[in-house]
Amino acid sequence: MSSEEKERINLIQSYSHAFKGFSAKLTKQEANILSKKDEVVSVFRDRILQLHTTRSWDFLETESGLGSERAHRRATNDVIIGIIDTGIWPESPSFDDKGMTAIPSRWKGTCIEGFDFKRSNCNRKLIGARYYSGQLDSFPLSSTSSNGTHSIAFTGSPRDTIGHGTHTASTAAGSTVVNASYYGLAQGVAKGGAPLSRLAIYKTCSLGGCASSAVLKAIDDAISDGVDIISVSLGMSSVFQSDFLSDPIAIGAFHANQKGILVVCSGGNDGPDPFTVVNTAPWILTVAASSIDRMFQSTIILGNAEVIEGVAINFSNHTRLEAYPLIFGGDAAGEFTPVSEASNCYPGSLDTKKTAGKIIICVDSDPSVTRRVKKLVAEDAGAKGLILIDEAEKGIPFDSGSFALSEIGNKAGAQILEYMKSTKFPTAIILPTNDVDQITPAPVVAYFSSRGPGGLTESILKPDVMAPGVSILAAAMPIANRETTPEGKKPSSFAIKSGTSMACPHVAGAAAFVRSAHPRWSPSMIRSALMTTAKTTNNLRKTLTTSSGANANYHDMGTGEISPLSALSPGLVFDTKTEDYLYFLCYYGYKNEVIRSLVGNKKFNCPPNVSTDLISELNYPSISIATLDKAFGGVRTVQRSVINVGPANRTYVVQVDAPRGLRVNIWPDKLFFARRGMKASYQVTFDGKNAEKGYCFGSLTWSDGAHLVQTVFAINVI
Repeated sequence: MSSEEKERINLIQSYSHAFKGFSAKLTKQEANILSKKDEVVSVFRDRILQLHTTRSWDFLETESGLGSERAHRRATNDVIIGIIDTGIWPESPSFDDKGMTAIPSRWKGTCIEGFDFKRSNCNRKLIGARYYSGQLDSFPLSSTSSNGTHSIAFTGSPRDTIGHGTHTASTAAGSTVVNASYYGLAQGVAKGGAPLSRLAIYKTCSLGGCASSAVLKAIDDAISDGVDIISVSLGMSSVFQSDFLSDPIAIGAFHANQKGILVVCSGGNDGPDPFTVVNTAPWILTVAASSIDRMFQSTIILGNAEVIEGVAINFSNHTRLEAYPLIFGGDAAGEFTPVSEASNCYPGSLDTKKTAGKIIICVDSDPSVTRRVKKLVAEDAGAKGLILIDEAEKGIPFDSGSFALSEIGNKAGAQILEYMKSTKFPTAIILPTNDVDQITPAPVVAYFSSRGPGGLTESILKPDVMAPGVSILAAAMPIANRETTPEGKKPSSFAIKSGTSMACPHVAGAAAFVRSAHPRWSPSMIRSALMTTAKTTNNLRKTLTTSSGANANYHDMGTGEISPLSALSPGLVFDTKTEDYLYFLCYYGYKNEVIRSLVGNKKFNCPPNVSTDLISELNYPSISIATLDKAFGGVRTVQRSVINVGPANRTYVVQVDAPRGLRVNIWPDKLFFARRGMKASYQVTFDGKNAEKGYCFGSLTWSDGAHLVQTVFAINVI
């Protein structure tokens, strides 16, 4: 075999549109040689990235007025959203192009055919579809096969074989579909946030994950194709985060931002622990997940007639006419099995002679056994149902198909266990699920939503915003699944999913909505509009909370829940330029040579005396100071600049909300704008000499009587 043939086979992807690069099979020695070349920004291993997996838009519309006729009249259908995910199911009614005008002439993309995908599957709604194939070695994943590894297996087609991409695409820009439901649940009108926007699909992911080389290639292609917004519901593990210029999403997003394209990413599902948020580069809009005002109730009726409202999606055949014996998993342990394992429904831990025909109660003191596994264990044990006591995940409904299941918290669990002690023959019924709307409080920060501060730098507040990501109804592949498809039912064209993966396309759709009204706004201006108009109160008009009931802070929810209609008229915006991001890289510690190679500008130089403390000076719509050290005076001043995008002759006055002990001074405290487009700057001084140690959270709000422009802050006093 010739050397040229070897080179051709070893090359996996090449990047040539917005940036130059390639992915290939290299030895360690070859990689080391490449990394030492001045013109090379970074060399990194091709990793596997993980997917961060109706009424949500109605809920946002109720809170912000997005659904008003006036708002939709302002929207156009010329915004193109690129979805980097698992592909698309083009036959879904959510991708019908009825009423859509001709495809914009600026579109340069294509529909690539596959063995099960034809060019005719694209239309005026679904205007582009690509897929990426490549041979990768096996990598250890959190979800493993019997030998502990998965290989990425791509199908040669843009068609979705998982359902994740179809769901996210329809959430962002799905067409209006009446009488949508999931087997009768969540029935209503399904639509995306920008139902008149176009969709371009980039299939980079399979069941095993997403090859980072394919994701980078997809971003490169999306830039060349002419998309306006890119939605990325995937990312690195929070445990193994790479620095910004070794992260394919961050690299691709930087170049997209240079070309005027906003990149929206999910923040990850590793919450509620701090330092778990991912996709934290300042040129990325990072999204946290929240609940909406709908609950899927799986009611438990005890033998003493007590009623307990649990949460799950089940289509069981239980009725009020027949109750089943109750048994605690620990009391049904098999021979030589620890009670702790049986209590958690470990595989092989239950004695089927004790569990057959009964409803089992299991706990979740060992989260290594997933809800899906517990459900399968109960089924295999011949049980009639499963009651799962799980305080953490009780608000995230698990889909158990035809098997009766209900999930409850510790308080309700204790109530059931007390009942069991009070009688020799405890019984219960688990009724099929019904949905309940107008739940309060809502929204609530989802338990799983990854939290800040960012692990790479605490000087940029992440996540940026929060959006619905719990129990989201959207399009699905109509393919039967023996675990979730109810007995005797045809596969549903819709599915209910949870995750920051679902929150991300909500923000992408909202961003497309804003861009349709303001096509000349930069990506940072759109981001600013969404951040500074976000809501920090729930539908009870009280402070937003986490799933535990505690007040949420800005590391939990970013600046708050998006309010798309408010973002159409934010009053003032923060415009962050490419040069600002280059200075950020300087402050972070990258050398001149690396930054020059990144942007192709040999004349760029970092300013003198750079330090990570200066990252807080980035003209960002929020403020984060990683260390406000009392030993060095405990005072720090940062500057911000804003642009008036509202009417002329407006005076904005500032109001501060700060915790006790932290003094905040703004100079000047009034800003006058004689015309639209006028800029103004101000300084914010934080004095923490009398503040308690740890993070202090607060906000400053500029108002002209018609607009509220809120900048939240997180200050770490040490």
